Amino acid sequence: MKKSAGILLYRYNNKELECLLVHPGGPMHVNRDIGAWSIPKGEYDDSEVPFLVAKREFQEETGQELLAADYIELTPVKQKSGKVVRAWAAEGDLDTSNIISNTFKLEWPPRSGKWQDAPEVDRAEWFTVPDAIEKIIPAQAAIILELLQKLER
Repeated sequence: MKKSAGILLYRYNNKELECLLVHPGGPMHVNRDIGAWSIPKGEYDDSEVPFLVAKREFQEETGQELLAADYIELTPVKQKSGKVVRAWAAEGDLDTSNIISNTFKLEWPPRSGKWQDAPEVDRAEWFTVPDAIEKIIPAQAAIILELLQKLER
């Protein structure tokens, strides 16, 4: 079973909660929008500490170090693919115009023998909760909803 760990960064903009989501890079995702966005996250194995992976992946996918001090652990979710995503939420801010993502090698078009470097993330945006729930991979919507519940306490 594949496992990922990530950070849901949130902020208040004019008292309205906003969530930072990232859009997957590469040519296969260019025209995908609704249900394609994600929290910044990455896969890990049993030898790694999930929380440290979440922080590392946030930096790798955004190019920015997360300086938050308080993290809220959220309930893991299982995506349709079977991958389990562990998430932590942190309040903070980030300039989405400065996103610099790491890259991965991709054969494109598939089985063409042509390889290219593609960014793991091609952009990041702040979304209000209703918009974030619409944009995010469906299983990850539970992460946002749980954060909302915890913040309302």
